[in-house]
Amino acid sequence: MHGEYKVPGGKLVVVDLENVDGRIAGFHLAGDFFLEPDSALDDIDAAVNGLPVEADVATIAAAIRGALPDGAQLLGFTPEAVGTAVRRALITAPGWRDFSWEVVHDRPVSPRMNLALDEVLTTRVGDGRRNPTLRLWEWNENAVVIGSFQSLRNEVDPDGADKYGFDVVRRISGGGAMLMAANSIVTYSLYVPASLVAGMTFADSYAFLDDWVLQALRSLGIDAVYQPLNDIAGPSGKIGGAAQKRLANGGVLHHATLSYDMDGQMMTEVLRIGREKLSDKGTVSAAKRVDPLRSQTGLPREAVIERFIDTFTQLYGAVPGTITAEEYAEAEALVSSKFATEAWLNRVP
Repeated sequence: MHGEYKVPGGKLVVVDLENVDGRIAGFHLAGDFFLEPDSALDDIDAAVNGLPVEADVATIAAAIRGALPDGAQLLGFTPEAVGTAVRRALITAPGWRDFSWEVVHDRPVSPRMNLALDEVLTTRVGDGRRNPTLRLWEWNENAVVIGSFQSLRNEVDPDGADKYGFDVVRRISGGGAMLMAANSIVTYSLYVPASLVAGMTFADSYAFLDDWVLQALRSLGIDAVYQPLNDIAGPSGKIGGAAQKRLANGGVLHHATLSYDMDGQMMTEVLRIGREKLSDKGTVSAAKRVDPLRSQTGLPREAVIERFIDTFTQLYGAVPGTITAEEYAEAEALVSSKFATEAWLNRVP
């Protein structure tokens, strides 16, 4: 059995092993990481060999830590990363390149249609009716998009929304509110099979699915990092955040919104950003908390999107795709039955 796990922002961890009578045997660790002393590699191998094949990531990591000599240094990987690679080997989880990827960057649609398309395309990937897909959003109306579990009245100031012309819509994933002003953000959605993130913790899957965008941002000169659970950040603050929804049919929606430009005053008038949330991020100002891409790159929004598409395409062999007429029609029906209804918007008043 063979398993691989690329540590987000780190190195590749590769494991080979066998299942002998319910125990891990013949285990060998490899990768492009750094490890001192050299003999620690044998210690890690010995720690994993003999563990039950049901051992979870935490159990494997604890065994490795207990076997490492004093002063051992693991650079570019962790015992948890080894555990994740082991779990992926035991369930034969595929990697990015094992799928045929499409990249979609279609015409602008309403925020509600973007949300409906997320549900439709995730369902189709889960059913095997569409290849795994990266979609870059375009929209033709300003909107506040709140998370599935957020309270409408606690998150949005209706007077501020009316003042600046923002509609309010609710998405199917959790997480916080995002302000979708015209040409001010970059939003993308990944529609992937659950097998791509098999063997990972929910938290690890966030960083794993956004690793490509960190590489794209770094190619633009931004020292981007991932801050658990779901924030993408630069040296001066948050750039964006991600959210997920996992469907029962095996489809996974992972989408992220990155700030390209920002009107800090408008944001504080439209969104009710509580002091508790700001203090948790180590700042007292919502405007100062966000570090937009425009000021960091000096590039047009279209150029940033093009770099994202180029990076994803080069990493995973993606090809250009489009949304079919049937998929648009299905999404339009879902807007009418769900995303445009007061019942959905007010599911958490």
